[in-house]
Amino acid sequence: MSIFKSLPFRNIAGKPVRSFVLVLLTALLSLTVMGGSLIVSSLRKGLDSLEARLGADVMVVPYEQATKTKIEDIVLQGSTGYFYMDKTFMDKVAEREGIGEISPQFYLASASSSCCSIPVQIIGFDPETDFTISPWIKRSYGKELGKLDVVVGNDLNAFVGDTLTFYGQECHVAAKLDKTGTSYDTTVFANADTIKALIQSSLDLKMNNFSDIDPDKVVSCILINAGEGYSADEVVNDINLHVKKVKAIKTKEMITGISDSLSGVSEVIGILIAAVWILGVVILLLAFTMSVNERKKEFAVLRVMGASRRKLAAIVLQEALITGIIGGIAGVLLGLLIVLPFNSVIEETLKLPFLLPGAGGIAVYSAAALIAAAAAGAAASGISAFRISRIDTGLILRGEN
Repeated sequence: MSIFKSLPFRNIAGKPVRSFVLVLLTALLSLTVMGGSLIVSSLRKGLDSLEARLGADVMVVPYEQATKTKIEDIVLQGSTGYFYMDKTFMDKVAEREGIGEISPQFYLASASSSCCSIPVQIIGFDPETDFTISPWIKRSYGKELGKLDVVVGNDLNAFVGDTLTFYGQECHVAAKLDKTGTSYDTTVFANADTIKALIQSSLDLKMNNFSDIDPDKVVSCILINAGEGYSADEVVNDINLHVKKVKAIKTKEMITGISDSLSGVSEVIGILIAAVWILGVVILLLAFTMSVNERKKEFAVLRVMGASRRKLAAIVLQEALITGIIGGIAGVLLGLLIVLPFNSVIEETLKLPFLLPGAGGIAVYSAAALIAAAAAGAAASGISAFRISRIDTGLILRGEN
């Protein structure tokens, strides 16, 4: 009977206000599941990316600087800054037991003035010994960086072939890195020769307060991988005990705070998703119950016309699925419109690494949100469908129920 096949669509179109409310509720469910899951996934992916970018077990910095400045702010949060120690400390550290790979890094903060194109954190590395940045850069740039060649983070408004000026020195943008979801997206990378040239230029221009620094005899930090048979804790303890005026830090400890914050945000979002889903199901249940009570005579007439009890229940379930799918799609699209264009704003607000998953991951979360919305509608309408199947047609038509 074709009339029964089209009834769910006719009922939805015939009651626009009721249908809009049901679609709105399921859209809210879908939006919450989609947006929450995508944000948590992006945060976890950002943290994984940050761990991979650190790429070292231990970082050694000047002891005085470690007591004055939060090293994490420069290394992890992208705050511009610089500090130096004598290069002889690297030789002292290299002589300790348990040292596997070891390489220096150089920090320089560009100024926001006429001498520099943009104020950014500049990180220099030694290509001959580096084991953290070089493998990452090679994915975007297969050649060796020359003097005054730089590689820029993904979020910087600079592209391959552009020229950036730092302390009066024109630097050539050799490559632009892939998105990492970390502070490295707004960082500039260069080899040690470039950093030394920029430090010297800043000294010549009297732009920085380290006139007693010799660019050829300083490093900012020393990165270390523990040797075979040694743990990072053993290396840290040995350096802090035997090498004066430096501070060894286990890199995993640097991201402990970020990891804890991520766990807290994930927990809050998980609770929010569960609360909204439960509340949505309850509201949908009330909406379907009221709808069924209003439509008892309609269902009784359909029974007289030959519709079985199972068919009446199926009509209600179909209406719930249709509104659920429409609302689910709307919620997914709205979630994508909120998260995708504004992922940088979310990262800035949460102060946590944020890296969106690929197209495949987004598709999975979209499908999950759509299924959750449809399932919520089906679950809420199931009780109403059961009640419909027990309708006594005679009593309703006589006005006794």
